Amino acid sequence: MHVENLLQLEALDLTLLWGEGPLLAREISGVTATDLEDPTRFLQPGEVVLSGLVWWDPADRPGKADRFVAALRAAGAAALLAGEETHGTVPGALVDSCRAQGVALLAVPAHTSFRAVTEAVYLMQWGDLSRRPARHHALPENVRDELSSLVASGTDPGRLLDRAFAHLGTPAAYLLGASGRTVARTSPAPPLTAGQGAQRLRATAGTTLRVESDGTPYDVWHLHLPDPAAAPPRVLHEITDVLAQHRHHGARGERAARDRARALVRLIEAPGTDAVSLGSALQECGLPAEGPYQAVTARLAGHDDDRTAADALTEALRHGPARPFAVAGLDGGEAVAVLQGGAADGEDWSGTVGPVLRACDPSAVLHTGSGAYAAEPGGLRGSLVQARHARAVARATAPEATWPASVEDLTTLHALVAGIPQAVREVYSRRTLGPLVEGDGPSERMLLETLEVFLAHNGSWARTAEALHLHVNTVHYRVRRIEKLTGRDLSRLGHKLDLRAALLCR
Repeated sequence: MHVENLLQLEALDLTLLWGEGPLLAREISGVTATDLEDPTRFLQPGEVVLSGLVWWDPADRPGKADRFVAALRAAGAAALLAGEETHGTVPGALVDSCRAQGVALLAVPAHTSFRAVTEAVYLMQWGDLSRRPARHHALPENVRDELSSLVASGTDPGRLLDRAFAHLGTPAAYLLGASGRTVARTSPAPPLTAGQGAQRLRATAGTTLRVESDGTPYDVWHLHLPDPAAAPPRVLHEITDVLAQHRHHGARGERAARDRARALVRLIEAPGTDAVSLGSALQECGLPAEGPYQAVTARLAGHDDDRTAADALTEALRHGPARPFAVAGLDGGEAVAVLQGGAADGEDWSGTVGPVLRACDPSAVLHTGSGAYAAEPGGLRGSLVQARHARAVARATAPEATWPASVEDLTTLHALVAGIPQAVREVYSRRTLGPLVEGDGPSERMLLETLEVFLAHNGSWARTAEALHLHVNTVHYRVRRIEKLTGRDLSRLGHKLDLRAALLCR
């Protein structure tokens, strides 16, 4: 099928915003739905790209649209299908960029779902395939019926994959997550590490099809066959659609699980929650009634979508030791997980966060924090408070890097202060340092430098004088001036700590 065929489907009600004859005659190989600003690594040549334009903001400069369209062109996308629901209309900057870079652009009205577009594309593709030579086979009717029954019964994806390929002699096939994690594989397929799976997704060898879903970039499945000749193309598309039905069928259960996890977190946050209620909520989330437990929190930099953060944290946890966990997405883009089991159960899950995020989205920054282990459910509230503070430290210390932080890392005054909210730090610093920060003249800067060096050298007059290239008497004079302005006595340990903390809060 070709791009122009989509415009002929009245049920979709698509509008051509820009596109010339040769572009509209391009053949469509598949569909990818994405809201990444740079989706290059997820695209295959000839695909039409569905985007809800969540990545676009009316305040953005045209260069952002240019980069997005350039990525589509570089990947060989057949056309861009832009949704109107997010902004009410397709931004003019995007239309101009598609015209300038030669990418066909179609508008998808709010009343047309992306799933309807995807189904229309594959139905027309399968119709095309059925009219081609006989080597392009479809799934036998009995196999299709069996797979439908398995989907309806909620079978696991491993059994579904085996049965889907059984009539072909069960070739090696993998169902891979966005990070390369093996979700399922057929019986003859050898195991793959997550790193090997990620390489398969990036490589051109074999056949890889995306399983369509409404998931975020961290919750995507791909069907991968190392041997492209192991199954006819139409069969692979039909199996991919069965897998998409499986995901759709299980979506309601996943939402219910997230709701139960959200209710659990609310109970943990509420002061005075009784042990019976908390224990019942843990069991409803599939967690044992006995600890130890641990709270983990995460937030994606630049995102306020709780589902995306929850999916990113879930994918990271699935790479760690086999510990039961429940993940909730909270308002404001925070994700919270409750894990069962202690450190003795295996390697710390946090070591997987960086590689997982880079595999799913190289530009993503996920700040995470984990609290101390709680022997009983009642200790989870403290663990969650600790986890949030540790995450705040990670964000303040390395805002542009994925850094899994633990409350166990809070071993210095600097780390402790870094997790305090910025507004609180500013007030404390201003009130403690007083006149030293109220002005920005050379005198204030000189005294601040002297204070920092004096504290860094443990109150040593001689070493401070040496570091600042001053006479010791000058250091004495400046320190007395600092003491008078701040009301602190730098011969007292407590007052030194006050001023040191105030400097760290700046």
